[in-house]
Amino acid sequence: MKIDILTLFPEIALAPLGDSIILRARNAGLAEVRAHNLRDWAEDKHRRVDDSPCGGGPGMVLQPGPLHTAITALKKANTRVILMTPQGAPLKQARVRQLSAESHLLIVCGHYEGIDHRIVETLIDEEISIGDYVLTNGALAAAVLCDAVIRLLPGALGDERSAVEESFSDPNLLEAPCYTRPVDFMGMKVPDVLLGGNHAKIGAWRREKAAERTRENRPDLSR
Repeated sequence: MKIDILTLFPEIALAPLGDSIILRARNAGLAEVRAHNLRDWAEDKHRRVDDSPCGGGPGMVLQPGPLHTAITALKKANTRVILMTPQGAPLKQARVRQLSAESHLLIVCGHYEGIDHRIVETLIDEEISIGDYVLTNGALAAAVLCDAVIRLLPGALGDERSAVEESFSDPNLLEAPCYTRPVDFMGMKVPDVLLGGNHAKIGAWRREKAAERTRENRPDLSR
């Protein structure tokens, strides 16, 4: 998979992708990630890419010219163009899994008050939000999307079951609590059922605890 990120802050977009599982996946050739500075496509000598919003209001809006030139230059026939924005559809694991099957993602990062909507209407395939909150820049959101997608690529995880047996593999269920050694830690013990070797009972316990955890932490999922 190839991923291009178009942003004002390339270093921020790439920083979270330079270690651990994601770095190993990149080094293994499973994913090629590049970050591009939108200012490289600026139309004036000052490398300006934003202007005040039409109709008034606070903040600045990314201009259509540099965005159009950059996206057109980076886009291929098989490219899925994604805009990271608080106004996008909520990112869900099912969508992440679908995106992991794409061959080329071009992730456009919203900044300031957003981007000129004419670009959204003509060049953006979908808008994605990673949550109901606002970040200082879209590069952070792009890194989150990249992490979520790359870890699902075949060979990225040490155990392929990890991508199946986790929260949101079932969209209505969180993952059950997990434990490791020592069995007794400061008087707190691992549940006996996990130590008995009865996989049927372990499975039933995990399903029960997953449902309980979902009701407590994400009641919106268990409705």
